[in-house]
Amino acid sequence: MSHSNSTSAIIYAFAANLGIALTKSGAAVWTGSGSLLAEAIHSFADCGNQVLLFIGMKRSARTATQRHPMGYGRESYIWSMMVAITLFSVGGLFSIHEGWLRYHEPQAVENAGIALAILAIAVVLEGFSLRAALGAMTSERGEGGLWQWFKETQSSELMVVIGEDLAALLGLMIAAAMLGLTMLTGNSLYDAMGSMLIGAFLVVVAVLIGREVHSLLLGEADIRISDAVQSYLEDQGCVSRVLNIWAVSHGNQVMLAIKAELLADLSVGEAVELINGMEKQIKIDHPRVNWVFFEIDNSD
Repeated sequence: MSHSNSTSAIIYAFAANLGIALTKSGAAVWTGSGSLLAEAIHSFADCGNQVLLFIGMKRSARTATQRHPMGYGRESYIWSMMVAITLFSVGGLFSIHEGWLRYHEPQAVENAGIALAILAIAVVLEGFSLRAALGAMTSERGEGGLWQWFKETQSSELMVVIGEDLAALLGLMIAAAMLGLTMLTGNSLYDAMGSMLIGAFLVVVAVLIGREVHSLLLGEADIRISDAVQSYLEDQGCVSRVLNIWAVSHGNQVMLAIKAELLADLSVGEAVELINGMEKQIKIDHPRVNWVFFEIDNSD
């Protein structure tokens, strides 16, 4: 995923969340709604998260140094993990805590109709943000579904933005449903339950994002690239056997390590020339591959 696509998605998300957070905050103070307060906290947390994602993306693009010869691509994963932790604590646990307090000490919800109208506006703004993020994802996803993309993507920033936007939309629907029940029954406990439900959902989303980012931090393989490269090498007449291939993601780039057996009658010069040609073609076919380490061997 190109940085320009991720940057656009982050900017859209930040603008939408800032407008939503300010609107929800005013409405929460006016109505006394716990669900709206939980949503406002969530939106402010999302604004901070977009800033963290932007910082991580910029730092990951720094030029490689002698101490870090493969660059800083994985730094984006670290900042994405910080976002997952923030979403878990500030967004999820705080909302659960606030709902729990309001459940045991109920507060009357006033002007619930205004609050519902504000939630409807927030849904529209959040929808624009999600649409922009999904548009940025389209070129990377291919024909697979959203969940498959979420499991396989190396674009941690875009993963977080889409996860946050989906969580925000469902949270808005929960808040609207619970406020509606409060209006119909006059029982403010529904509003408190809404806050806790929103918090619980945010915790689940944060755990899912954290698990995927953790896998990327450890060095996740790009199976599509490794399978494609294996097929390419097996079609080359100079390759007797492909013994092993690693395609390890390093931010938006991939480190490819190949161990293969070549024809026994090749001279050193011929083998070098053939390997250089194959490496060049692999990089053309797979632009994310930035490093190729090709080892000639007869056993793995």
